[in-house]
Amino acid sequence: MFTFSRLLGRHRREGDNLIFEGDITLYLSSPIERFIKEIANTIVKRGFFKIGSSELSVAGLKFPEEPKISREMKIKTLSPITVYSTLFTQNGRKKTYYYTPYEEEFSRLINENLKKKFYLLNKREIKSSMNVTPIKVRECIVMYKNTVVRGWYGVFSIKGSISLMRVAYETGLGTKNPEGFGMFEVI
Repeated sequence: MFTFSRLLGRHRREGDNLIFEGDITLYLSSPIERFIKEIANTIVKRGFFKIGSSELSVAGLKFPEEPKISREMKIKTLSPITVYSTLFTQNGRKKTYYYTPYEEEFSRLINENLKKKFYLLNKREIKSSMNVTPIKVRECIVMYKNTVVRGWYGVFSIKGSISLMRVAYETGLGTKNPEGFGMFEVI
């Protein structure tokens, strides 16, 4: 259970390569402390980080303070939030439907996903729920392993129990968090 940001800083893609123009930042989050420690220790021991075929030297590691988690927060995405369902067409073929933040299912599916994560982390169910409301968002189309993934960047309002808010902050909102979707910062 983890999520990470998109690369923050100037870079561009040339074919299969990434060209970096100065320093870049990558955020990683997980509620599993051992996971974060193992990644940090590996990066420190190696002194470099690999993204695709690019080998990047590590200038430093920081462990920022966790923001004050409250029942209502305004957030800004660091990687797009994606929520989807797998549907079947009339001829029985699978089809992935990506929801927009303006559809009721977007918030409902995020809530269901958070409750599953909460259960896995705490071995108990939670009755409270979370509501996700877009404030200023834009669509983002990402190619991930030759598959088109539709997500949303921007500013959202989230409301819910402190327990669900903390799980959301540590693991990400929506689905595909370990693939780099759903990370946010509190603003």
